[in-house]
Amino acid sequence: MILKPRLEDLKIIGFYLGKIILGLAFTMAIPIVAGLSFRELNPVLDFLISIEISVFLGLLLVKTCRTEKDLNWMQGMIVVSLSWVVAMFLGAIPLYLSGHWKSFLDACFDAMSGFATTGLILVQDLDHLSYTHNLWRHLIMFLGGQGIVVIALSFFVRGFSGAFKMYVGEARDEKILPNVVHTSRFIWLVSFVYLVLGTLALGVTGIFNGMKPLNSFFHGACIFMAAFDTGGFSPQSQSILYYHSMAYEVITIIIMVLGALNFKLHYQLWMGNRREIFRNIETSTLFITILATFSIVAVGLTQVGSYPSAVTLFRKGFYQLISAHTGTGFQTIYPQQFLIDWNHLALVGVFLAMSLGGAVCSTTGAIKILRIGIIFKAFKEDLKRIIMPERALVIEKFHHVKDVFLEDKLVRSALIITLAYIILYGLGALVGMFYGHPFLNALFESTSAAANVGLSCGITNVAMPATLKVTYIIQMWTGRLEFMSVFTILGFLIAALKGK
Repeated sequence: MILKPRLEDLKIIGFYLGKIILGLAFTMAIPIVAGLSFRELNPVLDFLISIEISVFLGLLLVKTCRTEKDLNWMQGMIVVSLSWVVAMFLGAIPLYLSGHWKSFLDACFDAMSGFATTGLILVQDLDHLSYTHNLWRHLIMFLGGQGIVVIALSFFVRGFSGAFKMYVGEARDEKILPNVVHTSRFIWLVSFVYLVLGTLALGVTGIFNGMKPLNSFFHGACIFMAAFDTGGFSPQSQSILYYHSMAYEVITIIIMVLGALNFKLHYQLWMGNRREIFRNIETSTLFITILATFSIVAVGLTQVGSYPSAVTLFRKGFYQLISAHTGTGFQTIYPQQFLIDWNHLALVGVFLAMSLGGAVCSTTGAIKILRIGIIFKAFKEDLKRIIMPERALVIEKFHHVKDVFLEDKLVRSALIITLAYIILYGLGALVGMFYGHPFLNALFESTSAAANVGLSCGITNVAMPATLKVTYIIQMWTGRLEFMSVFTILGFLIAALKGK
């Protein structure tokens, strides 16, 4: 028998959702300060309106739903899934008010793309967007990469055991430190340190390339936030191609790879345990899959002869591959070139890289490399059982910060999530094919949305049907949260309708 949700459940969900909304409202003060510094008064007004709406909604929920009770697992998952949807609507308000988005749906599309660190865009005339709105686009990507709930746990929501329920609901099932709040703060510490270093590196490189210092460091900060959070937004419509700099491309590759690594691995490296990077199953699997997928891309591009020199193959082929595998979405080619200069084999290589993604507890989306490593270990274990005598005891283990024995529940979980992503990729492709796009193109774009990558072969544009826009929004949301919290809210709605 399905039990109907109680009023108390709704109050607890509303109270903590209100707190997260207030946290989001607080972050809108950053573009306001930037807008005042750049003397962009109209954009500042856009954010003042947005922050008023957000504060009103947040206070309304906190006051009307005030409770001292803690979250249970169901409530925590629902708060997470709702917070991302609400963040999309509130984050889209200043974007829509700027006049650079044709409709509020388009602004919501870009807001979800930002929070989910995807990078697909529908913005119009991006090259003339204000500094203030451009900063907000990249800031929401930075916030989404660390996690909206991680922000709340770091600064606004403290001292309750339900914190871990929300933390797990945001597809982060690994605690770096014993306390979840301390874990959240460590994630922010890592991000801010890299932000300073990455902005300096990109800013100085931009100056050497002829950019004005202020513009160069602004671009550097924006590009870093998009690269480390494997998002893919950029201040210019040409993405990384705009900079025409190999040094810029190499630096962004390093930042993208750092963003694709597990924050738990970052912690080990910060603590001086550098051997972990060579022993960890995630890094070894990531290296193997990068090598395998780039081999496919290189063979495909060699067949068509699009990039005859090694340097060009690196800048056009390998860059797109790393951007895909880390889930970033930066491009050094135009979207249409995927269809003109690349053959199907090369596209399949990029598709495979997108579908795999980076490490768990990182800023990436997709299936995740740890799950691929676990599935491979399970195949290896089964092969040993077939080859070895029946009485032999076969025990497989892997190293992930510590030695972990391969248990059936780990394999089952990895296979279920992998299957769920494959189904999600396929469903989006079916919608794309319904609107007349070829199978491989539709699958490429669908995987890019669901795996939170942001590479595009040209399907994503303002003129695409609203149904396809909504499909990609749902894919970005579901893929970023890795299904469980999304399934929980669906079950909650079914219980509300059919429960007793």
